[in-house]
Amino acid sequence: MEKQGKRNWYVIDGYLPYKGKVMDQPFEGHEAIMILNCHDEDADIAMDIYYEDREPDLDIPLTVAARRVKCFRMDRPEDIGGIALERQCQYSLRFRSNIEVVLQYGRMDIAQPNLAYIGLMGYGE
Repeated sequence: MEKQGKRNWYVIDGYLPYKGKVMDQPFEGHEAIMILNCHDEDADIAMDIYYEDREPDLDIPLTVAARRVKCFRMDRPEDIGGIALERQCQYSLRFRSNIEVVLQYGRMDIAQPNLAYIGLMGYGE
């Protein structure tokens, strides 16, 4: 079978933005990790969160079912092993999967009226 993704992924520029909502719009400041699993088996993934000023949170278990995509919101502790990230604080992420997956990062920043959405691929190896 051909390779379908990578087992190790890194997202360096984590920075959970301001939470407020844009008036009369459904947008809310957040970050998310989207993981695609194209394989016929579930992907068991360990996520590590690194910080500037303290020890990392390691081996947070995530699962993406076979032939599915899953979005993990970084502002929802129930999505990321009960970890409550502080807003507007720098962090980085490492993901280690038992099978190849594809990982993308997105940030909705609503700090100014024009909004900003950043979507980028993590670094994979």
